[in-house]
Amino acid sequence: MVGAFEQALLAAMIFVIMLGMGASLTPRDFYLALRRPYALGIGVVSQYGFMPFIGFLMTIALGLPTPIALGLLIVSCMPGGTTSNIFTYFSKGNLALSVLMTVTSTVFGVILIPIVLLVYASALDLEIPRENIIATLVILLVPVGIGMTMRRLNANAGAVTEFLGSALALFFIAFIAISWVPRNWQFLLTTAPSTYFVAIMLGVFGISIGYIFAKSLKLHPRNARTVALETGIQNAPLAIAIIALTFPGEEQQPIMAVGALYSLFIVMTSTLVTLIFRRANTAAEQKIPDSLL
Repeated sequence: MVGAFEQALLAAMIFVIMLGMGASLTPRDFYLALRRPYALGIGVVSQYGFMPFIGFLMTIALGLPTPIALGLLIVSCMPGGTTSNIFTYFSKGNLALSVLMTVTSTVFGVILIPIVLLVYASALDLEIPRENIIATLVILLVPVGIGMTMRRLNANAGAVTEFLGSALALFFIAFIAISWVPRNWQFLLTTAPSTYFVAIMLGVFGISIGYIFAKSLKLHPRNARTVALETGIQNAPLAIAIIALTFPGEEQQPIMAVGALYSLFIVMTSTLVTLIFRRANTAAEQKIPDSLL
């Protein structure tokens, strides 16, 4: 369960993360995105086509209890997180494409997340307060707009804010480990193995399917690595914030379990994948593609 102080701290952290995302954008980015609808399509299909379907299949296959199914569905329907940009950089992927996919999935998420949640929740006979989720998503666009304005008015301030947002996304993992895990240790000890399985494998399946998808499109290896990481790395802080701000305190703990565990394990998974990608980064792949795709 997340207390009142932690809810306020979580809200502040999410605000700064989204502010940093907005500070990484300029109107030219949207212009370039619209000129490359192929990239936009890949981002939307990866985030709102593959990931929710993976979560849905695991829920059906494992017969997850309602709270765990709710948590898995919410996490799998989230947009890409800024953490993926960091791992894309270290894996020598296409950072421009990574940022573009993250931004695309976040902006489109205001419309697509409620729709996808409605479809899969109805199929699983789950009740999700969609109105609260929509309101939270709309509110989170405010710091994105503020960040863009800061970048436009002062490039240096925008760059600092962008860095803080990305760094805070990683700090969030430490926050979960230090704050949530110890206080819920007994709950985690009694959590079913299936919960740990879905929390780990959501990222593993997402990265794997994203990479296969990119390779099937014959994308440049740098772009294939980028699509893989963007597909598998969800915005877990946003998922946890939505759960904390949407569900009553007594219901939060089991629903939040998947998001909290996913936050911890996706860093390990992404680190391992990044090491594999770096080893596969041959001299021929160092050549910068002529375009994002």
